[in-house]
Amino acid sequence: MNDKDNMDNQSQQSLDAVAQVVASYAGRTDITQDDILSLAQRLIPVFTGIPSHTVSHSTTTIAPNAVETPIVKPAIAIEKAVTDDKVYCLCCGKGFTMLKRHLKAEHGLTEDEYRTTFGLAEDFPLVAPKYSERKAAYAKKVGLGKYSRDGEAEQGAAAR
Repeated sequence: MNDKDNMDNQSQQSLDAVAQVVASYAGRTDITQDDILSLAQRLIPVFTGIPSHTVSHSTTTIAPNAVETPIVKPAIAIEKAVTDDKVYCLCCGKGFTMLKRHLKAEHGLTEDEYRTTFGLAEDFPLVAPKYSERKAAYAKKVGLGKYSRDGEAEQGAAAR
């Protein structure tokens, strides 16, 4: 192997290391795209020895491709993800009555991130339909949402 091939291989390994660090950082939910690009711009010179002024120019040209969110292939078919009694997680295929807690705890995703990741509509249910109906029926039974704020204010003034 000649020196040029050795340098190319070493450069590729350095870029792979940068990509791995940036990808791990990008998995966090509390950062922005600008944070990710900034980290990449700071790490490339450290790992590769390329001057930072070259990196900032080249990174801005590839940034539009980096911000596109790829749609991930679901663990189960989207059509089968919602049944009457369960909603199945498209990340792992497990069934739940509500997905919100599972998504955050197991996959680190918010509801919007989950929908975006799999290309789902905003109104895609993350709660089993029968469970929603049961909770709504109970709320109506106990009288939630059936009071008038105006009538309540008048009653409070008369009691004083």
